[in-house]
Amino acid sequence: MRILVTNDDGIHAPGLKALETIARRFSDDVFVVAPEIDQSGVSHSLSLNNPLRLREISPRHFAVHGTPTDCVIMGVRRLLGDTAPDLILSGVNSGQNVAEDVVYSGTIAAAMEGALLGVKSIALSQAYGGAGRERINWDCATTFGPQVIERILAAGIPEGVLVNVNFPSCHAADVAGFAITRQGRRDSELMRVEERHDGRAIPYYWLMFNRGRFEPGAGTDIEALAAKKVSITPLRLDLTDEATQARYAAAFASA
Repeated sequence: MRILVTNDDGIHAPGLKALETIARRFSDDVFVVAPEIDQSGVSHSLSLNNPLRLREISPRHFAVHGTPTDCVIMGVRRLLGDTAPDLILSGVNSGQNVAEDVVYSGTIAAAMEGALLGVKSIALSQAYGGAGRERINWDCATTFGPQVIERILAAGIPEGVLVNVNFPSCHAADVAGFAITRQGRRDSELMRVEERHDGRAIPYYWLMFNRGRFEPGAGTDIEALAAKKVSITPLRLDLTDEATQARYAAAFASA
């Protein structure tokens, strides 16, 4: 099995090394193609106005000066030649990708691009909660990642679907099991704009996460992580809301 590994945290991220270790449990035919620098929050963006610079870090390890989506396209369409990957693994992201995070995440976007290209794709993220990035328990992802991937592949990934996996913020020994979940939604306002001033008193701005207290919905990815469970959420490329589509069809039937 040929596996393409990528992420949005960058080519030197510890989560990428963890994911390559996981990938090598399944195959020796592994390619790593990741962004040159951190591309968190770039979503499914493409580099259409700038050239893509490719740098070989070591055999089968490449850095792309571009987005996670660029990396997947470069890997599938350029670096792997006539033999496309059988599986794309994106992550392991430093931090969870649940609820509204899915819209912004470059980790999710890389898997989404893989699905668009017809390749089975799984995004993996490691929550860290209040521990901070410097204290991430990667053993949670490395311990449960292989069996999660194995079970997903055995069950099958339909065309037009990608899988979003999130590991809870705890040690592997404390994981309470697995949960097949739906994408949640937070009740609080997600983003705020903070104004600061530079040395010349000229204002500049930071986008800041504004996470308040809320009750996670039943059966959601947020609820699963709070219960120290590995969250597994299938996502569709087709974003059509079928219920609203039917309602609009009735509304316009006599137009």
